[in-house]
Amino acid sequence: MSNHYTAEATATGGRAGHSRSSDGRLDVPLSVPAGMGGDDGPGTNPEQLFAAGYAACFQGALGVIARRQKLELSADSTITARVGLQRSGLAFGMDVELEGHFPGLTPEQGLELMHAAHQVCPYSVATRGNVDVRLRAV
Repeated sequence: MSNHYTAEATATGGRAGHSRSSDGRLDVPLSVPAGMGGDDGPGTNPEQLFAAGYAACFQGALGVIARRQKLELSADSTITARVGLQRSGLAFGMDVELEGHFPGLTPEQGLELMHAAHQVCPYSVATRGNVDVRLRAV
């Protein structure tokens, strides 16, 4: 398998620091949410960044699947990713809920597309067997 693209970002200061991509397109302060004992500052956090990336990647995979199945996916379709962080002994674990909204499709049709996209989305492939990912179409 060949590598088509490599993203690079550097973080300083951990969860209450700063993160920047090597090309400068992503340049964000990081803050610890109050729910994790932080100051709930103005910055984002790793879970929000993961949720944004997963939602975008998953929606891209849905487009690929829809084209393969000769279905037209509305430009108004959305994927919302909810990323949870839980304590598991001394470690932490994550769970993800992906919620799809597909105008023009029934929830059943949307869920079927989501299951197919879940097989090819790079985030889904990377988390399979390690993170509980729930799919839901509304």
